[in-house]
Amino acid sequence: MIWQQPWVWAVAGLVLAGLEMVMPGQILLGFGIGALGVAGLLWAGVLGPSLPVALVVLALASALAWAVLRRVMGVTRGQTRIWTRDINDDHPPS
Repeated sequence: MIWQQPWVWAVAGLVLAGLEMVMPGQILLGFGIGALGVAGLLWAGVLGPSLPVALVVLALASALAWAVLRRVMGVTRGQTRIWTRDINDDHPPS
């Protein structure tokens, strides 16, 4: 079947990594790295012909890649704003 071909997973990984440029957020890049990992495992002969096993490996590799990317690249500064004081704190009520 087509999912047993490593080049299919490699192309899917490159397409997902390329889409990351259009829709940034490190999500698609994580899936792309996971797909490239599955391609590498298929080329090495570690994964068999089972699609469910390949999808589980894809999910685990993608989650691990996303966590590493999140740790290394961090969150964009200013992405989440936490207000510690109210705008009305400087003015006493009249």
